[in-house]
Amino acid sequence: MSGLAERELLRSLLDEGDRAALTEIFESRVRFDARLGPYTSWKIGGPADALVDVETGDELTQLLRFVFKRQLPWMPLGSGSNLLVGDGGVRGLVIRLGGEFTSIEFLDDPSHVAVTAGASSSLALLTAQAASRGAVGIGSLAGIPGSVGGALRMNAGTDKEIGDFVREVWVQTPTKPEPHPVTPQYYYRHTTLERDAIVARVSFAFERGDPAVVRDEMQRRLVRRKKTQPLQFPNAGSCFRNPPGDKAGRLIEAAGAKGWREGGAEVSQLHANFIVNRENATAADVAALLARVRRTVYERSGIELELEVHFVGVFA
Repeated sequence: MSGLAERELLRSLLDEGDRAALTEIFESRVRFDARLGPYTSWKIGGPADALVDVETGDELTQLLRFVFKRQLPWMPLGSGSNLLVGDGGVRGLVIRLGGEFTSIEFLDDPSHVAVTAGASSSLALLTAQAASRGAVGIGSLAGIPGSVGGALRMNAGTDKEIGDFVREVWVQTPTKPEPHPVTPQYYYRHTTLERDAIVARVSFAFERGDPAVVRDEMQRRLVRRKKTQPLQFPNAGSCFRNPPGDKAGRLIEAAGAKGWREGGAEVSQLHANFIVNRENATAADVAALLARVRRTVYERSGIELELEVHFVGVFA
């Protein structure tokens, strides 16, 4: 790639009018040319043209109207736990939801443990509070990092998935910016949610059981995760989806990839389907290591692994 082409990829899409308009609305809650690494679980990622913290549904409506009118690219950023942000950063707006989007409210429902959660609420906090109320099945979500909205979009889970417990989903989009309900379908590690839909809030219902039994099961699962996952290093969870009838981690280990390194990135010695940031890894390091693992597994087994993490931004 020529230097001119690379500079064009890195050039901000925001003009002075855009910056002034965003500053007028969000004041200190908009940051320009803000590095995204601190906001991702890999601690990797270049700058966004603008990083905007949104606290209410009305603010999000206003912002979505703005990007629609200006035809600016944008993306939501939850906990950044399933994301590899390019070293060149992200052009356009990156939206982080806070304020009312972090709320968790349990409802008065004698037959179920019913809860409504904002998209940016912590999945770990939701699972802990639901377990204390005897939510049967909540253990299948125990220890999964990230936000409720991100977990919903990825249909996260283990033996059960988050979609199994969903009652209602509300989203906002540039073409329909007010919160409105949708009914997505749920599949292994993906849903039919539209790409331009920001999840605003989700309601769940769990069968009601004995809180002591539910908490005990959840604790056993958390202990097992801590023993088998490299949680002491920045990581994005499982990097590849499990192929039908097999485990990605087993295939990667069988290919001899444990301990492989590219720059500061390493295939975990503890769990082969994790790539950890051992020492100031770049997105280029991680991307090269993912490609090497994927290629070697295919050469050894004939199985082409599918990425579970998402690449966003500029990788030039």
